[in-house]
Amino acid sequence: MEDADNPGGHGPYAGDAAVTDDLELAGVPDAFQRLWTPHRLAYIKGGQEQVTSEQTCPFCRAPQQSDEEALIVHRGTHAFVLLNLFPYNAGHLLVCPYRHVPDYTDIDEAETAEIAALTQTAMRVLRKVSNPSGFNLGMNQGVTGGAGIAAHLHQHVVPRWGGDGNFLPIIAQTKAITQTLGEVREQVAAAWPSSGTAAGSAS
Repeated sequence: MEDADNPGGHGPYAGDAAVTDDLELAGVPDAFQRLWTPHRLAYIKGGQEQVTSEQTCPFCRAPQQSDEEALIVHRGTHAFVLLNLFPYNAGHLLVCPYRHVPDYTDIDEAETAEIAALTQTAMRVLRKVSNPSGFNLGMNQGVTGGAGIAAHLHQHVVPRWGGDGNFLPIIAQTKAITQTLGEVREQVAAAWPSSGTAAGSAS
């Protein structure tokens, strides 16, 4: 099959005709590397639609369960800490207010202060338990901001180690998690300072 722009089949466009997918749609290679993640779009669309109220929100249901069932490592006065069910790394924690609010501007001063304190304590505990060399902290606000559950505010605390971003997630859509969620929950909960201890005193 000859290239319409290059009837002779020679020169820079000679191989274009051979670059097709299974549907035989033509494509021209470029310098971009693409990571196709249609599962992420399905998760965002489906996840958002499933959370229609406090009754269908996993972050609202979690405190009603046992710590082991909900993967909770600490319950505070205004917020709690639990493991992410789909962690980026072992020890990936989420800090959530008990109230079902979507936006960082919706929480009051007491909730803001406790979420900040719990985030600091989470970092100290993870350093004690697994000695990460860095962290990613953040809140994805709204569906377009990438929030998996946009209806209920939650802050990510992701421990990082040198070399943890290897080739597996890129070429195999596989993330190697070295411990079970139950094991991580037990370790983090056991290392969490008691409620009578100041949040900043864990070392």
